[in-house]
Amino acid sequence: MPKVAVLNMAGENVGEITLSDAVFGIEPNTSAMHAAVVNYLANQRQGTQSTLTRAEVSGGGRKPWRQKGTGHARQGSTRAPQWRHGGVALGPKPRDYSYTINRKLKRLALKSALSSKVADNEIKVLDKIELDEYKTKKIVDMLNAIDSGKKVLIVLPEVDEKVVVSARNIPGVKTTIVGSLNVYDILNCDTFVVLKDAVTAIEEVYA
Repeated sequence: MPKVAVLNMAGENVGEITLSDAVFGIEPNTSAMHAAVVNYLANQRQGTQSTLTRAEVSGGGRKPWRQKGTGHARQGSTRAPQWRHGGVALGPKPRDYSYTINRKLKRLALKSALSSKVADNEIKVLDKIELDEYKTKKIVDMLNAIDSGKKVLIVLPEVDEKVVVSARNIPGVKTTIVGSLNVYDILNCDTFVVLKDAVTAIEEVYA
């Protein structure tokens, strides 16, 4: 079972925690993680892009010239795609890009992502984050003390408004709760910062 040091907000070692092999110690499955990331990004797409076809642009009701005898190519409308101000041929229309993946695959991908962070020593476990007020500087000082990278994901056991509001203005820092964890955010961060209570919650859900 992997063991990780538990730090406080000052970056001092205050203990040690043993992580579950079933969640943090499996062999990472790259195919599952790839499938989960592609699914997440597809589900984020709004799909609102839209172009006008020749039937939707205004004008073009009259045939621009007679069919034969002009020397021009035959034309039925000035709103055909080859004309200026014409409609768009085969352009994008609003659509839903979202799809679902197998629940077992999603769980495997999440456990693989967590295990990869442990294997790469990119996980930091904190005993707690206590803020008396909304203060971004305290979060910045904490991240500097624990030597985090530029991209940080802070995982809380439950919503803590003071932590969320204090951290949201820091570039590259994102906060989330155990129930909202996703593979993309885990893999996209340089440092996975998780509270000790959140580790317990993750193991209860995914072990």
